[in-house]
Amino acid sequence: MKAWARQHVAAFRSALRRLSRPAGVLSALVIGVAVSLPAGGYALLESLREVAARVTLEPQISVFLRPEAKRAEADALGMALRADPRISAVRFIPREEALKQLGAVEGLPDVIASLGRNPLPDAFVVTAAGESLEPLAAELAKLPGVAHVQADTVWARRLTALARIGRLGLGLLAALLGAGLVAVTFNTIRLQILTLRDEIEVSKLIGATDGFIRRPFYYLGLLQGIAGGAIALGIVAGIIALLNREVRLLAESYGSSFRFALLSRDDAGAVLLLAGLLGWIGAHLSVSRHLRQIEPR
Repeated sequence: MKAWARQHVAAFRSALRRLSRPAGVLSALVIGVAVSLPAGGYALLESLREVAARVTLEPQISVFLRPEAKRAEADALGMALRADPRISAVRFIPREEALKQLGAVEGLPDVIASLGRNPLPDAFVVTAAGESLEPLAAELAKLPGVAHVQADTVWARRLTALARIGRLGLGLLAALLGAGLVAVTFNTIRLQILTLRDEIEVSKLIGATDGFIRRPFYYLGLLQGIAGGAIALGIVAGIIALLNREVRLLAESYGSSFRFALLSRDDAGAVLLLAGLLGWIGAHLSVSRHLRQIEPR
């Protein structure tokens, strides 16, 4: 058991030495750049997904009454809306409650206080029974006392559809770059094997097993992938930090504290693990192909 452990330690150290050479560093850097593209895209999409998740995706319509509308007109309109079979739910929002909700938004209380009066109208939030919002909204806009009608979640559904397309594109990009990562590792290990051809032949002559010869190359592929993953995380962190400098100014102008979030600890660990696994796969494919071609003369 001790001899087996010593062999693995020696193979690991040999892989570290090869990785620290210029060729190994450049290969890890190429892997890092490749991995940073899907990893960064995933981080940005996750931040946007959290924003979209706060938006209800029910088919809702906001019906705003005219500012001069009396409460009796609002009650009559509410009865008409509740009687419509195309509407599953109706919620009345009086202008006082709307002002209170608006005052809870960061940065707006001072603006509201300067107005001196409540400029908001009474409103109804209508939940449609089906998905055809536009025709229903057009008919509601013609009702007496209605000033404006807005289909609140059309843009949110479009955002969700765009997010799905983005995740699909990101998955395809990750698969493509993952294949590229395997190819980079494959070629790096191939060059290492060709460089050490004489040494491998001598090792086979003195009785070295295939496992003994393969082990350093497996460790090299694994370490190269992990190093590339770590470089990718550093690149993603730097890009998000730069983006947040500009996003902070834009978000503060809207009274928001939105920032792009870094990858979570679990996601960062998954990036390192996946990059290491792909590096090992590339090493395995290269070793399996090229070591068979080297036999003692």
